[in-house]
Amino acid sequence: MATANARWTPGRSLRQRRGTTAHHSGHCAEDSVCRAYERRGCPVIARRWRGKGGEVDLIVRDGDATVFVEVKKARDHATAAERINPRQMIRIAHAASEYLDACANGSLTEARFDVALVDGIGAVSVVENAFGCA
Repeated sequence: MATANARWTPGRSLRQRRGTTAHHSGHCAEDSVCRAYERRGCPVIARRWRGKGGEVDLIVRDGDATVFVEVKKARDHATAAERINPRQMIRIAHAASEYLDACANGSLTEARFDVALVDGIGAVSVVENAFGCA
């Protein structure tokens, strides 16, 4: 008999339950980061924007700049920071380029790449201009 909450359905493996927990944890981390940017007066334009080049966790407006934000969550900020790798940066840059191509100013749009680190208690630390694209 299925339950209303599929993640606790009998027969689901521990791996499946952990994956579901990680998925929900990621959404909560993104919610925290959205609130942090909004408190700074930076509205969130898009969440989990997906293009052919990949996905961008958050796209935020900071004045005239479009900010592409990668959210990383771990038990502490240092561990979260270690989870971003060069391949991921390239993927985000490609997706950002695709997004900017659809903007009025295209690739001339002011842009930056931030990494938002979320620790185990939900504290957010934003690293502005964390990486650039070549």
